[in-house]
Amino acid sequence: MNIIPEIAARHAEHRRWRHEIHAQPELAYEEHQTADLVVRELTAAGIPFERGLGRTGVVATIEGRAPGKRIGLRADMDALPLQEMNEFAHRSQRAGVMHACGHDGHTVMLLAAAEHLARHRDFDGTIHCIFQPAEEGEAGAKAMMDDGLFERFPVDAVFGLHNWPWLPVGQMALRTGPVMASMDIFEATLKGRGGHAAQPHMAIDPIVVAASIVQAWQSIVSRNVDPLEAGVVSVTQIHAGHAWAVIPEEVVLRGTVRSFKPAVQALIERRLQELGAGIAAAHGCTLEFRYERRFPATINTAAETDFAAQVATGLLGSENILRDAAPSMGSEDFGWMLQVKQGNYAWLGTGGETSCLLHNPRYDFNDEAIPLGASYWVQLAREFLAQA
Repeated sequence: MNIIPEIAARHAEHRRWRHEIHAQPELAYEEHQTADLVVRELTAAGIPFERGLGRTGVVATIEGRAPGKRIGLRADMDALPLQEMNEFAHRSQRAGVMHACGHDGHTVMLLAAAEHLARHRDFDGTIHCIFQPAEEGEAGAKAMMDDGLFERFPVDAVFGLHNWPWLPVGQMALRTGPVMASMDIFEATLKGRGGHAAQPHMAIDPIVVAASIVQAWQSIVSRNVDPLEAGVVSVTQIHAGHAWAVIPEEVVLRGTVRSFKPAVQALIERRLQELGAGIAAAHGCTLEFRYERRFPATINTAAETDFAAQVATGLLGSENILRDAAPSMGSEDFGWMLQVKQGNYAWLGTGGETSCLLHNPRYDFNDEAIPLGASYWVQLAREFLAQA
C-alpha cells in the first residue's frame, strides 16, 4: 500500500478529530458544531472557505500553483436519529443521535486530505472540498446545489467516498453506471369509520384494510416489475389507534421505494397509488396518498470511474480493488451531484473482526481507514489535475 507517510504520521490527531465529531453527533441541517470543527482545522491549515451552503455546509477551496482543471471532493457530515449502544469513551453524548453511518470518518478523511494538499500545493488547478450536510434522507446535496454550489465553485468532475464495512480495511470497490438506488418516500392515510372493538360490524376497520394494502403492495415488484430490473418497496411505519377496545378512525402507512431506472420508479409509484386506492374503496375507506422523490439513483460515469479505479489501484494494489462491484439498493444523495456533473462514488473498506454494519446502534467508523481514505483523496486530486 502506498499510504502517504506524512498523513500516516498525523493519524493520532486525525483520530482525535473523528472521536470529537462522533461524541457530538448532529442531525440533518443541525451540523453547526461539526462545521465549526471543520472550519477550525481549515483555518489552522490556512485554507479559505465559505459556510452556509445548504444551510450548514462548508466549501473549502485550495488553489494550486497555476490555473488549471477543477475537481470537487465531497464528504457528508450528518448523523442518524439512533440511540448509540457502544460504551467506549468517544460514544455519543447526545441522546437518540449517533454517527451510525461513518460520516464522522468521511469528514475527517477529507479534512486530513485538505490539510495535506494545502501544505504542499504541488499541483496546478483548483480543489473544492465539499463538506455536505443532511445526506441521511434530507437531500443536503440538492440543498447545496440550490444555493449555487457548482456555479460558485465550478468543477470539471466531482467524487464521493463512503465507508463500506462489508469490505476489509485495505480494499476498495468501484463500478461504472448505477451504484446506489434512488430513494422515494410515500405516506398513505387510510380513513375508515371508528367504533367499538366488540362491534366491528358497526365500523369500517382501517387496520384490516391497511393489512390488505400492505400485502398487495408487496406484489408490485414480484408481479409488475420486469424480473430483470431491480426495485424494493418497504413499508416501514404503521400508525393507528391508542386504546385496547377502540377501532381507530384512520391508519397512516409510510415507507420507501428503491430503484435504478426512472421507468421502474414511475411504475412503482403508480401501482402503489392504484392498489391502495382500489382496496380502500372496495372496503368503504378513503385513501390520501403522498409520494416524494428524495434522491435519484447514483450513476457513475465511465471515464471518471476508470480514473478513480486507476488511482485506487496505485494506492492499494490491483488485488485489493473490486472493479465491478454489485450495486447497492441503499441510496445516496450524491446522485443529485452526478445528475449535473461527471464523477464517481466509491466504497472504502472499513471492515474488521468486530465491525458492525451501517445504521447499527453499535457501529463505529474504523479509524485504521482514515489514512487510506485521506491518501486516496490526495492522489485522486493530484492525478486528476495533472491530466491534460
